[in-house]
Amino acid sequence: MTLLEIGFRLQDPLTPEQMSRLAQFANTYGMRRFALSENDTVLRFEYDASRLRNTQVEHVLRMAGIPVAERLTTYAPATATSSFQI
Repeated sequence: MTLLEIGFRLQDPLTPEQMSRLAQFANTYGMRRFALSENDTVLRFEYDASRLRNTQVEHVLRMAGIPVAERLTTYAPATATSSFQI
């Protein structure tokens, strides 16, 4: 398993319904944990890069109705600065 963290800038803050959708598929498709920035403008996901590409993570988010504006840098979790919460 190769874990990476990827960030996405959001177009709008997430609604309670969108947060619920995130919770439902976190830990599926090789997507493990997620966190929102304090101002709710950046969503970060930890995912298994041996199962998924970053473009697939973005696709799953868009299919779930998450308002992704742009993909940000991908990091190995050991060097990432965010803490994860579900």
